[in-house]
Amino acid sequence: MVTIPVIDLSAFTNGNATTRQGVVKQIYQACHEIGFMYLQNSEISKDLIEQVFIYSKSFFNLPLEVKQKQAWSDEFNNTGYVAVERERLDPNKPGDLKEAFNVSKQGAVGVDACVVAFYDSCTQLANTVLQTFALALELPEDFFTTRHSQHNHTLRFLHYPPLQTPPKPAQVRAGEHSDYGSITLLFQDRIGGLEVQTTTGEWIGAAAIPDTVIVNTGDLMQRWTNNVFCSTKHRVMIPKDDRVNQSRYSIAFFCHPNDDVEIACLESCQKENSSIYPPILAGEYLLQRLQATY
Repeated sequence: MVTIPVIDLSAFTNGNATTRQGVVKQIYQACHEIGFMYLQNSEISKDLIEQVFIYSKSFFNLPLEVKQKQAWSDEFNNTGYVAVERERLDPNKPGDLKEAFNVSKQGAVGVDACVVAFYDSCTQLANTVLQTFALALELPEDFFTTRHSQHNHTLRFLHYPPLQTPPKPAQVRAGEHSDYGSITLLFQDRIGGLEVQTTTGEWIGAAAIPDTVIVNTGDLMQRWTNNVFCSTKHRVMIPKDDRVNQSRYSIAFFCHPNDDVEIACLESCQKENSSIYPPILAGEYLLQRLQATY
């Protein structure tokens, strides 16, 4: 039975060479075998996480017409409010039973002080994770962080409302999909519903573990590493118990390279000199994926 590993990041951030190397190995294994991990001791303050969840709830509690004034308009901007069923993460299924609010680095400044602080904390954590990736792949420690220096990341608040009416056939809270960028940080409440697909095709639950952050690798990291790190399909299902009558909230931080970075197979990931994917610019790939989603 495959399980999602729990990794103590403080052994990397505060440890000696040996403990740092131990964490790098664990992270390599997690990204190679399942593409998901829980990180403990991420150094993002619990109070700050609580504050942004409160901010998220207050935003989603606003009347629909107020939220729609900040509606998501296009994939070039990729910010703003996305109404329930507007998005289909699995294009073969009905629209997702969730609403979302996307914030960029610039947009965070106009929202709330706690959102800016949280965006910055997530950027710091993402950079630490990217350093471990570089070391795991035998690259200079700053290889990935220098290629993410423009902070083209998207902070996404998500709300899965209680179900008032029966869902359409095959409709879920978030359809089966992989993430588009390099890595995602995910903060979730206790309601649950997130499922991750293992390499054998079975779906396993990724329940909330207190004081951890879920990190998963995205498509661009999979392309960069020639499938050494996997971009894993995941989804959010409708609970089969009374949690169906409760709201679920989560916050995702999608970490994306600078738009002009060419994503091409890394030397240390060449398999018998063959690259699985043709090179592509990071910004170009993101646009393609967003166009397919909306």
